[in-house]
Amino acid sequence: MRMEYDKEADAIYIYLGDAPYSRGKNLDNERRIDYDAKGIPIGVELLCVSTGVITDDLPNRVEIEHALDDKGIKVYA
Repeated sequence: MRMEYDKEADAIYIYLGDAPYSRGKNLDNERRIDYDAKGIPIGVELLCVSTGVITDDLPNRVEIEHALDDKGIKVYA
């Protein structure tokens, strides 16, 4: 699982697949899921990560939680 962290924006983007972006869905003001044309999640954007991340409703939740934990980011399940 590949992640990009932008310290200035306090955001992380987690890549779940390589397919082209088709659409996105905001779960709330701090979480967004990007999908390919078939409706398969290809990425997750998380904002305000320094205060912790809520992982409810995220695809690949367990893998994302482990990756965030490895980066030292607090996870709220």
